Amino acid sequence: MQTENVNFGSAYFIEPDTDPIETHTLTVLVDNEPGTLARVIGLFSGRGYNIESLTVSETEAEKHLSRITIVTRGTSHIINQIRHQLERIVPVHRVVDLTVRARELNQDAPIERELALVKVAGGRGDARVEALRLADAFKARVIDATPEHFVFQITGKPAKLDQFISVMRPLGLIEICRTGIAAMNRGAQGM
Repeated sequence: MQTENVNFGSAYFIEPDTDPIETHTLTVLVDNEPGTLARVIGLFSGRGYNIESLTVSETEAEKHLSRITIVTRGTSHIINQIRHQLERIVPVHRVVDLTVRARELNQDAPIERELALVKVAGGRGDARVEALRLADAFKARVIDATPEHFVFQITGKPAKLDQFISVMRPLGLIEICRTGIAAMNRGAQGM
């Protein structure tokens, strides 16, 4: 008896997604209460979405509201899915895709800034002078220094921080701590 190799596939016609993968910055206004962040993160992990950057801070203390800024990547379909699923979480008041809103309002990309602490080996002589020269060029501030190391504080666009870290690496990069992106759309309109 001869068996045939039959591929049954899916009962549904699923068209391959040909949309490009884009990076989007989402802001989520939520109640500042225990478990809220866990629910938001759970949505991402449960569906296999990646979070590239995450920041959370109370923004309206009297109303007990916090703002979560999430940077994620996906096709437009995936990003819409994420936004709609976030809107259904109970303590969520509002979800805004800053990337899409900027396009809709014909504005430049949202303002995005990040802070990093970068510890670099102090070195001796020329290496020490070079670390300070490069830090000055990037407008990084020395916030701690010993003969063995420097700790620089730098703020700016994530690409600027990436570049600063890459030029410090050959000088003896010891440790990096980054805050994640804080973002806001341009113009007079709020979230």
